[in-house]
Amino acid sequence: MDPRSEVLLRQAELFQGQVLLAGLPADDLLGRLPEARGWCWHAGDQAALDARFPQRSHFGVTVPEHGFDTAVVFLPKAKDLTDYILNAVAARLAGREVYLVGEKRSGIEGASKQLNPFGKPRKLDSARHCQLWQVTVANAPEAKPLESLAQTYELPLAEGPLSVISLPGVFSHGRLDRGSALLLEHLDKLPSGHLLDFGCGAGVLGAVVKRRYPHNTVTLLDVDAFAAASSRLTLAANGLDAEVLTGDGIDAAPMGLNAILSNPPFHVGVHTDYFATENLLRKAAKHLKNGGELRLVANSFLKYQPLIEEHLGACTIKAEGQGFRIYQARRG
Repeated sequence: MDPRSEVLLRQAELFQGQVLLAGLPADDLLGRLPEARGWCWHAGDQAALDARFPQRSHFGVTVPEHGFDTAVVFLPKAKDLTDYILNAVAARLAGREVYLVGEKRSGIEGASKQLNPFGKPRKLDSARHCQLWQVTVANAPEAKPLESLAQTYELPLAEGPLSVISLPGVFSHGRLDRGSALLLEHLDKLPSGHLLDFGCGAGVLGAVVKRRYPHNTVTLLDVDAFAAASSRLTLAANGLDAEVLTGDGIDAAPMGLNAILSNPPFHVGVHTDYFATENLLRKAAKHLKNGGELRLVANSFLKYQPLIEEHLGACTIKAEGQGFRIYQARRG
């Protein structure tokens, strides 16, 4: 059981009835709170919850339509995403309670101040290296459309500027990260056919490839619903047509790909997690056609070359700079 869930269950009498659990972990909390419902934006967690508690967790970027009497927000990593989620639930709960729970190392103490616009927050519990805060919504906000919180920036490209639109919580929100910038400089001589942008974030790589190689089929894949929504906005803003999928890692990707491009994640929340990338490297060959290429940018300290060569074939370092390397390998 996640320690944040354990803290909630210490006060279980507060969470009977129609409770919305926003950003809940994929543990047994729904089993322990049988009338509660979830709101999830992580495709892996959603799949696990669906398998155990069918129809009890909503997946997406907007607050569920079903009625609820109170809400618990599990503290997201990004401050602006926390603001959006709190605003979305508080707008539906005038005069009722909103709770915020999170780990101390995730910054729950400071994040509790984000409850101030709605009323006077108070700390209810501190245990398992977590804290639980509560506020009665005295000042119910207007619900903000998610798109109003988007940040837009332009990438100057040889074929014209590209507008990138990112939503709260998406990796490198509102700016181009250094790893993607390096990879964008080295997108020459890509195979034709079906290309995948794995861990697409705001859709930068997928959109650039579709703009530059319009005859190719491009699929963008991310585990996060906010990233997928950002990618769709980026594609639409540039008049580009590509498929956007949510799924938990490379297993959710199409087969028969000609190329996989990636600036893969290695953080989940405040935790470091290399599983998604290592799983990609182990299974890329299964998703690539013969001669298909993997092109990936990663921090130089991550020793991915031996793993790529073990599972895919000869791997070269195509470029490096500013602490990043681009790895290139083909399926033989």
